[in-house]
Amino acid sequence: MKNIVLCGIGGQGTVLASKLIAAAAMKKNIPVMSAETIGMAQRGGSVFSHLRMGEMKADGSFEAPASPMIAKGSADIIIGFEPGETVRMLPYLKEGGQVITARHAVMPVTAALGGGNYNGQDMLDYLGKTVKNLTVVDTDKACAELGNTKVMNVLLLGQAVKGGALGLDTEDIKEALKERLKESLWELNFKALEYEA
Repeated sequence: MKNIVLCGIGGQGTVLASKLIAAAAMKKNIPVMSAETIGMAQRGGSVFSHLRMGEMKADGSFEAPASPMIAKGSADIIIGFEPGETVRMLPYLKEGGQVITARHAVMPVTAALGGGNYNGQDMLDYLGKTVKNLTVVDTDKACAELGNTKVMNVLLLGQAVKGGALGLDTEDIKEALKERLKESLWELNFKALEYEA
């Protein structure tokens, strides 16, 4: 099984990214199951998705996942859209698993209401000490160069594809994007997918 956790804050495109991976897998006849926890997504709350992709057996058929939920300590990759949310999901990462996270921090609603101070650097420092296979993406810089902040989800997906942990390639994700987005958005999203961070 390929176990993938995506996490972030409401409005960052976490659920769409999960659906793109699932659509790309299904197009290749890979059985896939997913589950999202959205919570207070529209109010800046935590959002995370569990996504499990089947594994090819010796006879060329695929073993389908029995459940969409990922056990702690078994995720092959965590794609984090926000450093604090990435740290929150670390218990799911397996030994030697890969983490890709955005550098950009979003202050949690609870901290904002309580007048707290949060910039995400402590979380990034913790990830740097804890995760051996870590990629931190400067999403602010990348989105500025791409000219649109709404492609952060596809940008991070592109980095995950390059890392190999998804078992999908750029063309697989492009096809999924074509099915889910209007044509006027294709070029921008393809640039985000192929961006060299």
